Amino acid sequence: MSLKKEIPNLLTLSNLLAGCLGLVFVMQNNLLAASYCIGISLVFDFFDGFLARLLSAYSEIGKQLDSLADMVSFGVLPSFILLGLVENSCTSLCYYGIGGFYKPYMVFLLALASCYRLAKFNIDTRQTDQFIGVPTPANGLLIASIPLILHFQPEYSQYFLSFNGLLIYAVLMSYLLVSELPLMAFKFKSFGWSENQMRYIFLIFCVISVIFLKFVAIPVLVVCYILLSGIQFIFNSQKK
Repeated sequence: MSLKKEIPNLLTLSNLLAGCLGLVFVMQNNLLAASYCIGISLVFDFFDGFLARLLSAYSEIGKQLDSLADMVSFGVLPSFILLGLVENSCTSLCYYGIGGFYKPYMVFLLALASCYRLAKFNIDTRQTDQFIGVPTPANGLLIASIPLILHFQPEYSQYFLSFNGLLIYAVLMSYLLVSELPLMAFKFKSFGWSENQMRYIFLIFCVISVIFLKFVAIPVLVVCYILLSGIQFIFNSQKK
């Protein structure tokens, strides 16, 4: 077996390792370090695909490894970070519902939806040029941004530490992960303006948002990404 073809797989396994370390940090109640682990996983997740294309090192095992690693780093780990945030956002009186159900456990809907979405992605031939449903890294990035905002921009804490708001987010994002909503993928087959107009506009908006909003830009950008994709879908539908 060519060593060259294993380089992307090593990066994928590094993605998985970062996700595992993130879970260790969550158990130590260090949500900030866990968020950094998601960021590291995102870097490895980007470059494993980039190198696979550059080296022509596509393989079926690489495809499966990628989804398995993403399940930990962008499915399980974000769910545990969100659990920690939910538990920190309210007193014990908020935790229990009808029949003694522990309401924070609703966050694990995200892990279940992420698992279903990743399995679906591997067999869905429609997702070569676009995503169907919100990609798991987008959800992972949004959740990872919250501890960063709480630490570096505490003046925004009131907007991100709402017990009911976080649970509603878990339910809504779980739906969006497995929905049939088409979203643009940032895979440039060419660099022309006309075929990549929406991608370029969004990337410019990303740079401006990060400059002015810092970490708060991340949830804003994820929401805008979903909305822009919906607008693009409506526009393309009207052209047909």
